[in-house]
Amino acid sequence: LNATCSMRSQVAVWALARAVQLHAPPAARALSRAAQHLPTSGKYAAARAAKAKDLAALPECVQLARFEGELAAGSCIAPESQHTFASAGLSHEDALAILRAGLTTFCLHVESRIASAIGEGFYTIGPCGEELLGAVGLVLRQTDPLALHYRHVAAQIARQLAAGRSLEAVLLDRARGYTVSSQDPVAGGVHCCIGGGPTDFLVTSTLASQTTPAVGRALALAFAHHLKVPSPSPRDAVSFVSVGDGSVNNAHFLSGINFAHYAQFNGIKCPVVFAISNNEICISLKGKRYLTKDFVRGLRMPVHVADGRDMLDVYAATRDAVRTAREGARPVAIVYDNLPRRFGHAATDRQAAYLTAGEIRAAADANPLAGACAQAVAQGVVTYEALTAMLADIKGMVTAAFAAASAEPKLTSREDLNARVAAPLAPVPAAPAVITAPLTPAPAGPQANVMRKHMTGVIDELLTQHRETVYISEDGVHGGYYLVTEGLAAKHGARIRDFPPDETALIGVGVGYAQMGLLPIVEIPYAKYLDCGADMFFEAVLMNWLSNGRQPNGMIIRLQGFDRGVFGGNFHTHNMLHIPPGLDVVCYSNGEDYARGWRHAFRQAKAGRIVMSVDSTHLLNLRHLHDGDDAWRRLFPRQGEMMSFDQVVKYGTGRKIAFVTYGNCVVTTLRACRTLATQHGLADVCVIDTPYLSRASAGLLQALEGMERVVFVDVCKAGQSPLAAFVVELQALGRLPQKWQLVAAQPTYNPLGTTLTFTSEDDVIAAALRVIA
Repeated sequence: LNATCSMRSQVAVWALARAVQLHAPPAARALSRAAQHLPTSGKYAAARAAKAKDLAALPECVQLARFEGELAAGSCIAPESQHTFASAGLSHEDALAILRAGLTTFCLHVESRIASAIGEGFYTIGPCGEELLGAVGLVLRQTDPLALHYRHVAAQIARQLAAGRSLEAVLLDRARGYTVSSQDPVAGGVHCCIGGGPTDFLVTSTLASQTTPAVGRALALAFAHHLKVPSPSPRDAVSFVSVGDGSVNNAHFLSGINFAHYAQFNGIKCPVVFAISNNEICISLKGKRYLTKDFVRGLRMPVHVADGRDMLDVYAATRDAVRTAREGARPVAIVYDNLPRRFGHAATDRQAAYLTAGEIRAAADANPLAGACAQAVAQGVVTYEALTAMLADIKGMVTAAFAAASAEPKLTSREDLNARVAAPLAPVPAAPAVITAPLTPAPAGPQANVMRKHMTGVIDELLTQHRETVYISEDGVHGGYYLVTEGLAAKHGARIRDFPPDETALIGVGVGYAQMGLLPIVEIPYAKYLDCGADMFFEAVLMNWLSNGRQPNGMIIRLQGFDRGVFGGNFHTHNMLHIPPGLDVVCYSNGEDYARGWRHAFRQAKAGRIVMSVDSTHLLNLRHLHDGDDAWRRLFPRQGEMMSFDQVVKYGTGRKIAFVTYGNCVVTTLRACRTLATQHGLADVCVIDTPYLSRASAGLLQALEGMERVVFVDVCKAGQSPLAAFVVELQALGRLPQKWQLVAAQPTYNPLGTTLTFTSEDDVIAAALRVIA
């Protein structure tokens, strides 16, 4: 029926089914669709029946019963509207679609509270006043990127039904989210998210974190097609993102708005619609009209305002806002004002602590759906009898969907949860896990170069060979703070692009770029500055886990300004690293490994993984290991050579002490080894350079076989060191030698003008002598 009949036909069938219920004898009445969908047995039905009296007293259930009575009596009251159906451009069929999505949304919210009350549901934040936002799902094209606030379920339902999905399928998937079924196609059982379509992008519970990726998607639309890169959305698409009125105060939203302003000012195409639903309360904080009387006046873009209780106004304003964004390729805002929050923010909300009894009652009684039904009936779109049948049918189907979803398997495997944190590794050609090198490397010859030059070379190579690659930064066009991107803008044009110094926006735009088919390299100018965009960084990393691999954000984050230096102080020599699950972190010690490693990193980013490459400032122009020997300059690797995450470089062949280290401390440790040999007679040592820091690699495990002792030499501060995690991992695997030491930088911050706090040669020597003793 849902796949083949028009909306008018379905309403006719609903009316017929209701007539059968009302007038047929009991045997025939049992055949109605509504009754067929109601579960009569099973755990869910039994739990519902056992608590029937308590459930009936829930505010949501009371209001649903009241609404059913209003429809049966034909007593709904239409809001005053400046529009007619004709002036709003709302067809009868679309009006029915909005009502259907709204009724479905209301029933889902009610059932989510019921499911929670009987111990079968685990998410109770829901729409309770925003049901008419189904208009959004009809105005937008199916190919327009969409990211919805968690209360804007109606927009998603309308969009999915318009795409041809059956109501049964949509309801079952929504119920799976509420009951955390492992069969949920959106989040796979880890959260309750809105989404499901190829251009529906998941939103977390972190306020407004969906904003900057939406701006990134808007910026990427024309850009990807200009580069002839396959993209899920066409050139003329509009990126739509919605938030609640409280979210406009969050730094994520302000960052996204400012970034869109900047793009518009500079003539960069940025077709994005910022939608704000305003119910004048953020959990318990009242809005006091701040949004409409003050905040929106500061938006330097067209602002459309709709009465959220008026279906005609919601549709007309949404249509106009989207049209303005699409035709002008520019940012636009729309405010859905005058919305009630009919019930508490969630089932645990104690409204009586901050609202009067009268305020709670007035909000619960304010039902935008009732007004929309009255509008539709007055226009001859539908009858109250048909609406009554429609609601009864949907109500039964929703209950059946929750019963079915709650019986499906939940996630029970730690291994499965661990496996989904990142996209699968892309296969690479087989190579030795341990690369050997002498403890005292020899000069590579006149063609060798410092690390910085090889960094420039490999970035240029990736841009040249892969047209989807783009490099975004705050200071990269003219070469950057360290000249790593010098000359690349002249060669690659707009694919090297600078944006304002806002790390939240920079990372968010990188996410949006990745979702539209580009492969961004996002440069963070100093390691400390990653903290400024920390939440967006973590959001980007966890999305593969949240979406069960359906929405990876493949990219490379290039983190500059790390570790040893006398200039800039702590804020430009930061030596702490964030390594959340799902992030691949690498830190190379020389230019040859950097170039080979970046080729591998790019392959993994293209497969959907996020790789963070950490650049040690002290190494960028380093030429000498010992006394002017020119041994740290390297040759650029041959085409196709790469270094995988599982490979390490082992300097020397000694077995008495293995030093495990990375980045700056490779040089520090190699220098300390010469002192240990000449002054302490300890020459039977080796240094294992392990650039991959997210876990102990296969190469490290192999290189440690047969070692008598190990000293871990960490660049990062004590208490913040990645190698401390290696110790734990190796111990759990039974691969940690009995005698070991861990040395790290000082657990303080780095003052200007000195290297006193960084891991030093003396620290390494002292640790070696302790492990020998």
